[in-house]
Amino acid sequence: MMGALSLAYPFSRVTATKVSEAQAKPNNGFPSFLPKQVHTIKDPFARNLAMRIHRLPVSVKFSENPIMSSCVKPLMIQNKANPVVLLHGFDSSCLEWRYTFPLLEEAGFETWAFDILGWGFSDLAEKLTSCDVVSKREHFYEFWKSYIKRPMILVGPSLGSAVAIDFAVNYPEAVEKLVLIDASVYTEGTGNLATLPRLIAYAGAYVLKSVPLRLYANYLTFNDISFSTSLDWTNIGRLHCLFPWWEDATVDFMISGGYNVVSQIRKVKQKTLIIWGENDRIISNKLAVQLHCELSDAIIRQIPDCGHLPHVERPASVVKFIIEFVQRETKLVNQCVSAE
Repeated sequence: MMGALSLAYPFSRVTATKVSEAQAKPNNGFPSFLPKQVHTIKDPFARNLAMRIHRLPVSVKFSENPIMSSCVKPLMIQNKANPVVLLHGFDSSCLEWRYTFPLLEEAGFETWAFDILGWGFSDLAEKLTSCDVVSKREHFYEFWKSYIKRPMILVGPSLGSAVAIDFAVNYPEAVEKLVLIDASVYTEGTGNLATLPRLIAYAGAYVLKSVPLRLYANYLTFNDISFSTSLDWTNIGRLHCLFPWWEDATVDFMISGGYNVVSQIRKVKQKTLIIWGENDRIISNKLAVQLHCELSDAIIRQIPDCGHLPHVERPASVVKFIIEFVQRETKLVNQCVSAE
């Protein structure tokens, strides 16, 4: 199926520069900086993507030394087509894209998966002054400026949609188009969590990374997966929580107030694709309609028999919609050029 999709993508044959094999594939399987528990993961797609995780230095104002920032780099750096950059959801990592990432690459996209500051697999051993929204935004911008350097198709699922909107409004020159998946954009920050005493906040963080809570989250998030699959996905989803600095970064984000982008939605100028799982039990698909009405230039696509994370449950459908979204704009541009 995806072979046919890759032929349909108009930029799949652009001139490209190959990333060296030494950069693309770690010499000894998993990168040494990942928690050792990565070896217990069974999902072959997660294992393959984990082997491609890199850390790249990013200089920011709030840290004396560059932050070694985790991401999955593209195998091909394209000279013409703008890249697709994948964010992840709340307290997650680039491994969230284990099924969709290879399909996007097969379709001809230059694809990056980026770990938002405080989550994922970046090295935060040197304690940061903050992991709040401003810090996350600056870190992502400096990463973009250093390595991507072109307007991007920015994809954000769940809370990653709030990250994407906040970034697109503050740095419109960096974002060509937006793709928002089951967007968590109407929650006004972390709410009462911002007022918790630090001791209680740390206790909450401890519960947040617990296996029972993560298993329950999988039950709410996905439709009809086996217990063994849910357990493996739980291990994938909490792998980044095993770093010693994860609790500090999480508590700092909680008490900072988190993302509140409600007032920014109408400021988004980029063309936007909204994707939603019809059976989302975490965020009602009615909010997809509201979001579509509030964005100035958006289209909406819903996926039947799908929960909160379509890029995990229905990756082929997500990639199909992204390809159609990009092709649609390319055809319109070509038609305008031909008319002239």
